[in-house]
Amino acid sequence: MYALIDCNNFYASCERLFKPHLNGKPVVVLSNNDGCIVARSNEAKKLGIAMGVPIFQIKELVEQHQVNVFSSNYELYGDLSNRVMKILSSYSPLAEVYSIDECFLKFDGYEKYFDYKTMGLDMKSRVQQWVGIPISVGYAPTKALAKVANKIAKKFPEQTEGVHIIDTEEKRLKALKWTKIGDVWGIGRQHTKRLKALGVNNAYDFTMLGDEWVRKNMTIQGLRLKKDLKGVPSIQMEDVKDKKNIACTRSFENMLDRFSDVSERVATFSANLGEKLRKQNSHCNMISVFVLSNYHRKDLEQHRAFINIKTDFPTNSTLEINRLAQTALKSIYKDGIKYKKAGVIVSAITPAEEFQLKFFGGENPKHIDLMKAIDKTNKKIGGNVIRFGNNALGKRWKMRQEHLSQCYTTRISDILTIKMQ
Repeated sequence: MYALIDCNNFYASCERLFKPHLNGKPVVVLSNNDGCIVARSNEAKKLGIAMGVPIFQIKELVEQHQVNVFSSNYELYGDLSNRVMKILSSYSPLAEVYSIDECFLKFDGYEKYFDYKTMGLDMKSRVQQWVGIPISVGYAPTKALAKVANKIAKKFPEQTEGVHIIDTEEKRLKALKWTKIGDVWGIGRQHTKRLKALGVNNAYDFTMLGDEWVRKNMTIQGLRLKKDLKGVPSIQMEDVKDKKNIACTRSFENMLDRFSDVSERVATFSANLGEKLRKQNSHCNMISVFVLSNYHRKDLEQHRAFINIKTDFPTNSTLEINRLAQTALKSIYKDGIKYKKAGVIVSAITPAEEFQLKFFGGENPKHIDLMKAIDKTNKKIGGNVIRFGNNALGKRWKMRQEHLSQCYTTRISDILTIKMQ
């Protein structure tokens, strides 16, 4: 048996956790630079606020219904997600964190000793009590069916108590006929259009297609999905793997036309990537840098450039990554262009303890202790208090976050204070 646990309206729930007066009121969370809607509470959905819509397009609706708007607070969301996942992983040794708000659990032989409904309700209660985030639980013999079961649990909370189990053929067929083809896990927009043109309107119709057609038009992954929906386990649990590449890219709040400003952004990105590599105990062997002008401004000269630089040796030193990134930036930067976006990507990632030693030109051993000290200091104090000299003195790049909430659980300065009378 598999379980798919999903946090309900996760970003919105995180914002409500420390502002209980927002319960029952519409809440939306914005993307980077406060651009588009990326999360909505149920109340916001009922107002007709669509996912991905730019906030400026619904300004009147937001004001009319007093919608509570928040900037994305990834530090808060990430910490609360880790707390939830640690609790869930205590229910089974086979856990797969699928996303920031979703987790698969696999149970082998548990039915002899545990009641799944009771276990699901216990998960909900424990996560709610220990973290304060509401969750829904779906059980089924396969991962794809567990996704469907979770959707039913979330859609009908009163009937299911937030826990739904697909454990009979009758329940499986009923669930598949209820699930629209566009809502099936792994079926995107293009496949949805093609399948609807064939008269496939729900998940059950999809399972009735021939194996040869599915494999030819949707590859082996589509065939595995079909078998999973038919109750034959075909999509297995996956081990959490380190990323093959890590990117740090941002659109600027204002267009930049000075090299020093773009260089400062690239230095900030390099520091972010170095920290992430060290956190997963990895090295990179390739560094890529790109810059983009504002393609929406047709009246301005356009320029897009991308370059790869291979490192002389595997590294996770911020000093080395930034040195190479700055060299790359100088080679592609063009004077007179107003830049709107830039990014740095590290790739060809390898384990930090597995690399070929060199007699000459290897990593400076002093960098290892220096990076440890920087990471420890930044973690203890909060924020990147230690940064590069080409991050102009007193100047830090910052996303537009006009509606940012506090980092209640990760920064001592943001801890709630309670006045006693």
